[in-house]
Amino acid sequence: MMKRVNRIAIELPRPEHGDLNAASAVQDLLGGKYGEMSTLNNYMFQSFNFRAKKKFKPFYDLIASITAEEFGHVELVANTINLLSYGVTQPADPDAAPLQEALDIRYPIYFTTTAQTAYPGDSMGKPWNGDYVNNSGALVQDLLHNYLLEIGARLHKMRVYEMTTHPTAREMIGYLLVRGGTHIIAYAKAIEVATGVDIGKMLPVPRPDNNKFDHARKFMEQGLYNVLYTWNEPEYQDINKIWKGKNPETGEPLRVIDGMPEGAPVPDFEMLPEQFAPGIDRDDYKRILKRLMANL
Repeated sequence: MMKRVNRIAIELPRPEHGDLNAASAVQDLLGGKYGEMSTLNNYMFQSFNFRAKKKFKPFYDLIASITAEEFGHVELVANTINLLSYGVTQPADPDAAPLQEALDIRYPIYFTTTAQTAYPGDSMGKPWNGDYVNNSGALVQDLLHNYLLEIGARLHKMRVYEMTTHPTAREMIGYLLVRGGTHIIAYAKAIEVATGVDIGKMLPVPRPDNNKFDHARKFMEQGLYNVLYTWNEPEYQDINKIWKGKNPETGEPLRVIDGMPEGAPVPDFEMLPEQFAPGIDRDDYKRILKRLMANL
């Protein structure tokens, strides 16, 4: 089962004004081939379908633990996209065409389909595809796939970081560069334990390292490049049989945190009357409130 905590991984700065063209680039980090929906679903199905869980428990624990974190990464990217819609349009009479900004935005799905919120697709509007999931059942092959998937995800984050200077987008990308890089190391460690081959020596891939990015550096300084989480579940303690020793990039000690990230409040998004979202007027709200309070 999954337990949902009503917090997001980090605090995202609420912008003075959004940028939906930047949001469209960030979409690739959500629903693209190397986006967070792909990392989540790869690890989720590998953990669901893992054979001989008890015999190879440290590897199962590692994949399952990272799966839990990836749920939060999907949530973080979606909230970033939603914040990037702030202030793009204003309420007005329908005949005033309050959504005419859509004509100059490269991602019209935001206006036609999602009411200026995240879409489960890539930067071109192509929906996320289950063909992006690799679950061969062969442990080493799946670990290698995950290692390369995280490297591909890192490259895409680096490129999107260079596409926008918007502080909300960069805060999210900086954090995910660090946490995604941690997962690269985790799979490198798992491959080394499974095969004896130390592929962590080649990291970081691609260069440069995370300290080159201003919005990643503070998360590096917080030590977030050296930790994995058990999510308060004792069943996942065996990740410490793989996640041990030193970080191959920094030389700092690796550690398992028996818990989860502290997180930050989930942003509350304003109503958008010009998008009919949520489509509840003041009188409707009063009637709903009355029904909610009835018989308490």
